[in-house]
Amino acid sequence: MAAQDNWGWRARIGLFIVGNEAVPEAEWWAMAPPGVSVHAARVTARAPWAQWNADRTAVEPAADLLRGARQFAAMRLHAVTLAHSSSSLVGGKGWDAATVASLAPVLGNTPFVTTNGLDIDAALRAMQVRRPFLVLPPWFNDDTVAAGVRYYADHGFATAGHLRYDPGRKWRDLPPGDLVGQGAGFEQEVEPLYAQIRAACPPVADGVLIAGTGFRCVAILEALEQDLQRPVISANQASLWHCLCVSGVRSAVEGYGALLRT
Repeated sequence: MAAQDNWGWRARIGLFIVGNEAVPEAEWWAMAPPGVSVHAARVTARAPWAQWNADRTAVEPAADLLRGARQFAAMRLHAVTLAHSSSSLVGGKGWDAATVASLAPVLGNTPFVTTNGLDIDAALRAMQVRRPFLVLPPWFNDDTVAAGVRYYADHGFATAGHLRYDPGRKWRDLPPGDLVGQGAGFEQEVEPLYAQIRAACPPVADGVLIAGTGFRCVAILEALEQDLQRPVISANQASLWHCLCVSGVRSAVEGYGALLRT
């Protein structure tokens, strides 16, 4: 009997992730069903990873995003996603489609190209969530938080409120922009996040959306759904689900929320 080698014989999925983050790959590998492999290209550009031109008719992808796309083009991938919530939120309305259009020719024969913004949009609609409670990571500054609320409003979702996670005494007094550089991304705890979401989720919310692909959270999705009795969607969960769907992989994944069982 051969040992498990994580070969993507059912689907190979490429994801562009932030260069200094460990969370996206860890969460994807935790959730991916057997026969699905995950392949990451790291991006160091600032958000958004593709910049609008002067009249917002097209975007120009960052150099390292293009380099990763050229490498992915040779890998016979079934789907590729830009796994970066901030780029979609800061890029704003139309950015996702413009970025997919700019990258698709570079990615060659890759059948499906998407973004975290498009993935979350599809996931919210699949779970019939219209008034999500939006939860954001502590390293999102005020401008990014405002961009997030505006982004979902522009896409037809009336957020029922939002929460920027309080990372605790050790990190609370640091500016949001300093948290990742000081190591907060590698010291994330999911139990306080669970407690804050459970306490703050308003009754009028018909679901919870945890944005930010570097925001560690998939370990608590199931518990939150059981306690809140509402769908709970996260950035990485949504992108994996969307890529599995378009790749024809229909296996139900247990333990990470109702979305991955649809």
